[in-house]
Amino acid sequence: MEIIIGAHMPITGGLSKSAERARELKFEAFQIFTRNPRGWRYPELKEDDIKNFLNASKGFSSINTHMPYLPNLASSKEEIYKKSVESLIEELRRAKKLQIKYIVVHVGSHLGEGIEKGKERVIKTVKEALDSVPCDCHILLENMAGQKNSVGSRFEDLGEIISGINDKRVGICLDTCHAFAAGYDIATQAGLSKTLDELEKYIGLRKVMLIHLNDSKSGLGSGSDRHERIGKGFIGRKGFENFFKAKELIENKPMIFETPVNDYHEYLEDYKTVMSILKNME
Repeated sequence: MEIIIGAHMPITGGLSKSAERARELKFEAFQIFTRNPRGWRYPELKEDDIKNFLNASKGFSSINTHMPYLPNLASSKEEIYKKSVESLIEELRRAKKLQIKYIVVHVGSHLGEGIEKGKERVIKTVKEALDSVPCDCHILLENMAGQKNSVGSRFEDLGEIISGINDKRVGICLDTCHAFAAGYDIATQAGLSKTLDELEKYIGLRKVMLIHLNDSKSGLGSGSDRHERIGKGFIGRKGFENFFKAKELIENKPMIFETPVNDYHEYLEDYKTVMSILKNME
């Protein structure tokens, strides 16, 4: 089975450093923030930064960016909503310059205004952003963990959003921790089978273009977004052994670690765990 493994890489020292770090770990893919993920302000990309990144990132199977944390595409607060639209447009522009195909976006929270209004906001936001920046970049909506007022924790809601946007440049980033926390039991054979059926019914497996590979510090259906190292959480080693049986879901799809590490070298422990699980499955 062909798999593509990578991790979220720090950009300390410049964007190109992220690619150098991923190459050092012999990963085939990686993910970055193109700017400060915890603020609204951002520096313009300099030509040298773009050139250095493009040179350093040659040869990778997949590179993707993650939107900053502050934007909320489903927000009912006009000021936040407006800034979120602007932020998504800017991320598309940056991805276009950096020749990055996938932009992962947290769908967000409706803040008590109701899921239907939240979905309408997301559809409107993504349409506006895609219309503003003609490019080959794809916006990947990441499934949420089932937090209160979240939009996009259920596959049927994500499917409605994608249908409403109606653009081939929109897909899904499936986060294993989020799915488990939202009540999708990917750790058991019966639960995984049901999860895949729902994915296909409401979204289509072909729309799942990227996977965030994370264990969960919280239990099934907890609604808690707390990532854990592979095999050390409630999904567990046996749960991932079960998950990796879904070849129709994971084969040739980039799988990115977002596990809690103090240093990017620690991602190698997650990689070794995954390789060990796959070897035992042979």
